[in-house]
Amino acid sequence: MRILSSHCSRRLTVKLGPVLAAAAIAAMVTSATAHATEASYSCSRGTKLNAQFSAPGVSPGHAVLTFRGSQRRLALPQVMSADGGRYANDKVEFWIRGRDATLTRNGKSETCTSQ
Repeated sequence: MRILSSHCSRRLTVKLGPVLAAAAIAAMVTSATAHATEASYSCSRGTKLNAQFSAPGVSPGHAVLTFRGSQRRLALPQVMSADGGRYANDKVEFWIRGRDATLTRNGKSETCTSQ
């Protein structure tokens, strides 16, 4: 999100008047909305899935995994990670680092790559 400098807001106030300048600044700031990100992954054990990640700044973050060939949707909360984005519950972990990810279910891990 880009924040206007005080110099820029003063120019708007002079040209538009204080009420219109405030409205213009509010419109510029709120128009920079963040959107959720979606990615498709193919994994080493044959799993194919789509992941929809919450928008940046949403707290708490989450990922919703949809496994191809199934209507099953799995929502995972974001958990602490020193590297990448990690989403997990007590049975499943989906850990992304760049274009790659690791999916762990039932104690078995597979490497996934985004398409």
